[in-house]
Amino acid sequence: MIHSRVPVSDLREHVGRTVSVCGWVNTLRLQRKMQFVIVRDHTGMVQVTHKRDNGPLEAQLEALTPESAVRITGRVVDAAQVKLGGLEIVPEAVEVLNPAAIPLPIDEHTGLEQRMDWRFLDVRRRPATQLLFAVQTTLEQGMREYAYAQGATEMHTPKLMGTASESGAEVFEVGYFGRSAYLAQSPQFYKQMAIAAGIDKVFEIGPVFRAEPSFTSRHATEFTGVDVELAWIDGVEDVMAFEEQMLAHAIAKVADAHGEAIAEHFGVEVNVPTTPFPRVTMADAHEILRKGGWDPAGVKEDLDQEGERSISAHLKEATGHEFVFITHYPVGIRPFYHMRAADLSVTLSFDLLWKGLEVTTGAQREHRYDVLLKQATEKGMSPEPMQDYLNAFRYGCPPHGGLGMGLGRVLMVLLGLDSIRQASFLFRGPNRLTP
Repeated sequence: MIHSRVPVSDLREHVGRTVSVCGWVNTLRLQRKMQFVIVRDHTGMVQVTHKRDNGPLEAQLEALTPESAVRITGRVVDAAQVKLGGLEIVPEAVEVLNPAAIPLPIDEHTGLEQRMDWRFLDVRRRPATQLLFAVQTTLEQGMREYAYAQGATEMHTPKLMGTASESGAEVFEVGYFGRSAYLAQSPQFYKQMAIAAGIDKVFEIGPVFRAEPSFTSRHATEFTGVDVELAWIDGVEDVMAFEEQMLAHAIAKVADAHGEAIAEHFGVEVNVPTTPFPRVTMADAHEILRKGGWDPAGVKEDLDQEGERSISAHLKEATGHEFVFITHYPVGIRPFYHMRAADLSVTLSFDLLWKGLEVTTGAQREHRYDVLLKQATEKGMSPEPMQDYLNAFRYGCPPHGGLGMGLGRVLMVLLGLDSIRQASFLFRGPNRLTP
C-alpha cells in the first residue's frame, strides 16, 4: 500500500496514522538497543525511532549515510520527550531513493568559498539559506504587485546587444555568427525604447552583466536587476516616489510572511520603512561629511563606501530612517543620458542608500534628441553606434525617468549578510564561473 507523502511540518495532523516522509538523512544515532534517524525535508525535521530486532529494517537503517535521499513509511506517534515537535515516526518501511557518498565534501566548519563549490549541498543543509530564497520570492512578488497596481507593464528585453551599452566599458564580448555581440550591462536603452513605444510604465526583473574586475563583497559579474521606467513624469521626484512606495510595499510583505523566521535565522529585525524617505543633495552630503573629516583634500566628486556609510549613519541619527536618497549628482560622474538641472553642473539623478549600501541608481532621462546628442558628444561618445537608441528620441518621445536596483544588494541589507555571494543561488564573479 502506497502512503501519500506528508511534509514534516504537517505531521502533527497525522498522529496515530501511517504516512510516508520523503527527505534527507540529517543525522544518525545508532545505539546498542535503539536506532534514531533524523530526517529533514524542506519544511523541517522529524525523528525516526526503531528498536533493534535483528530484522531487515535494522539492517537498512544501519546502512544509511548522512544526506541520503530516503522515503520512510511509518506510524506517527506522540513522544513528549522528543525535542522535534514532540513527535516521532516508528518505521514500517525504509526506501533509499539515492544513497549519499561518504564523507560529505563540506561540513558546518567549511568556509564560504569551498561551500560555494558545493552550493547545492550548502543550501540543502542550511535552513537559513532556504529561507533566503523564500524571502527573495516574496520580495519580488511584492515589487511586482506594486508595479502592476500602478499599471506598469512587465517587459523582457534582449540580453545580447550589437553595440556596447552605456559607456562601452565593462561589457562582456561574445562571438555572434562571425562578429561580436555584447551582454547587456543594463536594460536601460531598451526600456527607454519601450517608453518611446507608448508603453506608459515599464519594469523588468532580469539578468544584468558587468565585466568589472571587482572583488568586493557587493559586486558580481552577473546579477538580477530590478528596472523601472516611467513616462510623462513631472520630474525625478516621481521616480523616487515610485521606488520608495514599491520598496515599502515589498518589505512589508516580507515582514508579514517571514519576519519571525528572519529574526530566528539571521538575527535581524525587518523594519518596514515609512515614506517619504529622506533626500539629501550631493552638495549637502559633501558638506555634512567634510565637517566630519571625510575627504579632507576636498577632491572627491562621488561618495566612496566610507562616505556612503557615514552619510547613512548621519541621516539615521537625524531622522531615524534607514534609507536615504542622495540627489543631484555632478555631470562628470553620471551617464550622458541623465537630464541636467537648471544649474548645468548637476544631473536630475539619485542613488538610494540603505544602511550605507547603494542599492539603486535612478534619474530623469534626457528625452530631447538634440540635447542628448550634444551631451553624448561632450562625453566623447560617437553617435554612430548608438543610432538605434538615438532614433527613439526623434519622433516624439515623452519626458521619462527610471531606476535600476540590485536585487542581491537589497537582500544583503534586508538579511544582514556580509557578502553578495550569499545573496544569490550560484554566484558569478571574476574568479567564479562554476558550478
